[in-house]
Amino acid sequence: MLDGGPLEVVDPHHHLTDLSRSYPWLEGPVEPFRYHGDDRPLRRSYSLDDYLEDARDVVLLGCVHVENGAADALAETAWVDAVSRERGLPTGHVAHVSLLDADAARQLEEHAAYPVTRGVRDILNWHPDPVYTHRDRGDIITDPTWRAGLARLAPLGLSFDLQVFPSQLHEAAQLAADFPETAVVLDHAGMPIGRDPESFDQWRRGLRAVAAQDNAVVKLSALGTNDHAWTRASIEPFVHETLEAFGPGRTMIASNFPVDSLYSTFTELYAAFSALTARLSAAERRAVFVETAARTYRLPLTGLR
Repeated sequence: MLDGGPLEVVDPHHHLTDLSRSYPWLEGPVEPFRYHGDDRPLRRSYSLDDYLEDARDVVLLGCVHVENGAADALAETAWVDAVSRERGLPTGHVAHVSLLDADAARQLEEHAAYPVTRGVRDILNWHPDPVYTHRDRGDIITDPTWRAGLARLAPLGLSFDLQVFPSQLHEAAQLAADFPETAVVLDHAGMPIGRDPESFDQWRRGLRAVAAQDNAVVKLSALGTNDHAWTRASIEPFVHETLEAFGPGRTMIASNFPVDSLYSTFTELYAAFSALTARLSAAERRAVFVETAARTYRLPLTGLR
């Protein structure tokens, strides 16, 4: 239990790891470290029970597993679906499909056939610095083949988790405008990198461009990946700016565990988010901690632990 009483939570962004499977991002050289830091503590299996132990101080009403870079994405979806059927959690899953693939349409249909699947993520983060970049080119978001793949999501009832850096946010806003029938979930508040005034302003302007699109929602999460020694004071401007841009009805708070366990405990993270949203009304807090996520991902609220 957090200070102030039980906090009911739907966590719309966490990962599970089964190292009997292959996760290329956890198998390469540890150094040089990438922007999220020394990830050796993540190079282990992380089960639902491990996650529930981390989340023990909140009342977990539901959660969304987001693809964890598994080499076999369809096998990962099948595994998460089996865990969900057995345990009642996760209540939703965001699968990985490379929308540039020639058979992306088939992959999407196969993932969508699993009851747990709610959306798709195909990470687009590009940066000229190899410490940051996830992709080898920065124009995928405008690629006609990639966009043709994205167009198949809405007919399947799937949302899209959009993960980009601040320099890509204006293109992200245009993407959301071009696909108004697709629910676009901006991951990790647009991943602000710099903390200097110019970087903050670039992020703020891009964030507001995305927020101007009615089909876009945002996750407040992963602020520690570019602020490893974060404090409530250091993340406060990003929390408040995101809430100001999107409003509580289109903002959801998420853990990004176990990645963010590199920077804090689950309890410390949610205690910070609770304190930083104390100015909101009870209904607004319910929105950011529960209802926006439940509505966006069409989740049954299980209350299972």
